[in-house]
Amino acid sequence: MTIAPKLRDFDEASFNPFMSDELAFGDNDDPYPQLAKLREESGGVVAADWRTTMGLFPDITQPADAQRFMVLSAEAVQKVLQTPEIFGNGAYAFNLGRAFGRSISTMDAPEHGQFRRIFQKVFLPQYVREWGGTIVDPVVDELMQDFQHTGKADLVQQFTVHYPFRVVYRQLGLPQQEGTIFHKLAIAQTLIAVDTAHAEEASRKLGDYFGAMIELKRREPGDDLLSLLVHTQIDGEYLPKEVLISFFRQLINAAADTTYRGTGVLLTMLLKNPDQLEMLRNDCLLIPNAIEEALRFDGPVLVMDRFAREDTELCGVSIPKGSVIQVIGGAANRDPALFENPDKFDITRRNAKQHFSFAQGPHICVGQHLARVEMTRALTAILDRLHNLRLDPDMPEPKLRGATLRRSEHLYVRFDPVAKH
Repeated sequence: MTIAPKLRDFDEASFNPFMSDELAFGDNDDPYPQLAKLREESGGVVAADWRTTMGLFPDITQPADAQRFMVLSAEAVQKVLQTPEIFGNGAYAFNLGRAFGRSISTMDAPEHGQFRRIFQKVFLPQYVREWGGTIVDPVVDELMQDFQHTGKADLVQQFTVHYPFRVVYRQLGLPQQEGTIFHKLAIAQTLIAVDTAHAEEASRKLGDYFGAMIELKRREPGDDLLSLLVHTQIDGEYLPKEVLISFFRQLINAAADTTYRGTGVLLTMLLKNPDQLEMLRNDCLLIPNAIEEALRFDGPVLVMDRFAREDTELCGVSIPKGSVIQVIGGAANRDPALFENPDKFDITRRNAKQHFSFAQGPHICVGQHLARVEMTRALTAILDRLHNLRLDPDMPEPKLRGATLRRSEHLYVRFDPVAKH
């Protein structure tokens, strides 16, 4: 099946969703000192708006009259994430819900648990490990074949920005030749807070496409993830079509966009700390902890939204029902109450995995195991193939930017060329 012509109309040269990243998610070089100051002065909770505080474009989808609270300490963040009966996910109905639809990220119990259990089963570690060899490795290989013989590369633009998206396309059994426009549509729908028109158009067109794919896979199933899920039943009934479509819309981003960002942070920090990169070369058993430390130190997602379902109190601050709770996981990941010397990148840190970058509680990221497998396979391939890897001294040094989602736009490197096959 190919994308209908009306879907291709979105691929207009005048609109580039990748250029809107700064507008939507910020261009802050280092938000952590400001976050630390707020955390220390407030005791962990402050009545303020995250986007205004960080100098971002206002979120045009959120109700203007709702009170907003920033939650910054590890203790307060954990309490919010672990008590969904008080702090629900209804806040996402205004933004992500408008883009993705009726996804599990917008649901609360009992509906959330019912659908999450089904989606979570296909992302269990034993299944994800199989994808590592059958899907992730071939994607990593085909991308690296394009530059490993040259001795230099931009590891973001030539590698990290592409590989997780290609993994998702193959998981779903989507046509490989349509990857470019899927990538564009997937990014565009996340701009809902600042470019509602394009985001809703992208969401609608992806919905039309996945709706047609669901019907096709029910008639002609394959061995892909899409076929598996469309034939899953609850009490003898298929999963609701709208829930499936929303899951597939969100999967393109949740399993790809954040992984690309996280991998960029990981590689950037290792290359800026060559002593730690050398430690990994000498001891590959450190790779899992290096990934957790990168997720802690500068995770791809700094903030998560929740909604106060009742009047409550948090760290001595009264929070009225209906308030938007901005859970600043990035601030909690640098809280010295939980992490010793938190502003230091240290791949030997013993409790790095206690980070909040995948959230916690019942809404912990469904795709966390896949993200770890993807980052592990990518890092392993780079260490194995790109010998003498180092920053390119003739190109600008990498910078990590963003206030809501973090990213490295470029990562220029040099290495010993690998003979072309």
